[in-house]
Amino acid sequence: MTRPTPNEGAVRAELREHDGKGAADETAAPAPQRDEQEQQPEAAAAAEEQSAPDPLTKAQAERDEYLELARRTQADFENYRKRTAKDVAAAGERARIGLVRELLPVVDNLERALDSAGDESSLAEGVRLVLTDLQGVLARNGVVPVEPIGEQFDPTVHEALSTRPADGTEPGVVVDVVEKGYRIGDTVVRPARVVVSA
Repeated sequence: MTRPTPNEGAVRAELREHDGKGAADETAAPAPQRDEQEQQPEAAAAAEEQSAPDPLTKAQAERDEYLELARRTQADFENYRKRTAKDVAAAGERARIGLVRELLPVVDNLERALDSAGDESSLAEGVRLVLTDLQGVLARNGVVPVEPIGEQFDPTVHEALSTRPADGTEPGVVVDVVEKGYRIGDTVVRPARVVVSA
């Protein structure tokens, strides 16, 4: 039996088909590499999106920052308000002490006038009323007289004008008051001028 001879045209078509598939296979192989290269920028973009802060998280962080700033500002203002109130109170106290210092010589002069006038005089009665009213005003404002006879000499409260020997008294004791001292609370408005035992 004789073999049929192949059709030359069919063989060539088959070879072309085979070469086309081979070429297609060769070009198809690098395609996954291109996909990987295309996927790399997409992966980088996804990583950037993950590393970039979420808008909600960013807004919450800003909110917390502004809230902390508001709290600090409020605390600073509260401290300023307290400091200002304290300064105003201290200024008022200084002004009151200054006024009392100005009035004390008037009190001293009224006491001297009362001592030199007789008890029966109507002038003495008028001076006594004025002195009593003035002492009442000073007392209502917290001014207290300091009469330290018999106390140990204290240079923060007393001003020694002289010393003299006194029988039966140890040295450094106030034996006489030349001019009364005054204080407001713990603040000495005017020290008492005294004579101290030697």
